[in-house]
Amino acid sequence: MANRDILLIKPVDNLGAEGDQVKVRAGYARNYLLPRGDAVPLTVANRKQIEALKKRRAEREASEFAGAQELAKQIEKTSIAIAVKTGEGGKMFGAVTAQDVHDKLVAAGVTIDKRKLHLGSPVKTLGKHTVKIKLHPEVSLEFAFDVVSENPIEPAAS
Repeated sequence: MANRDILLIKPVDNLGAEGDQVKVRAGYARNYLLPRGDAVPLTVANRKQIEALKKRRAEREASEFAGAQELAKQIEKTSIAIAVKTGEGGKMFGAVTAQDVHDKLVAAGVTIDKRKLHLGSPVKTLGKHTVKIKLHPEVSLEFAFDVVSENPIEPAAS
């Protein structure tokens, strides 16, 4: 199979960031990367662009890192409680998912991508729980939230 050396102009998931020289399959480069403007063929003239692209990449990564740290500080100051319907003995109807936590965070004024929340499995019990939030490869935090009953808990009938 034919491979081709290209220079990435924009970050491409699972491939590299701007300024990286990568070797990809010829069809992937010809049909996807080059038409979208994500890459250019690696030539002698394009090699001169590498330093400018690497500088731009460093600036972008620094700003993303600083933004992630600011967002982490904002999230740490936030506390949320999710009210759920319960039946006898405090048994929950349904479960609390990452989407529910995301909705409460957005309502509290925190703008975050839902895919950055990592809740192992849906929460099916009342009490204090944590969700892992990965904002950046170097910035992640554990966020604690409460799951409470929206109606008084009735003792289970014996």
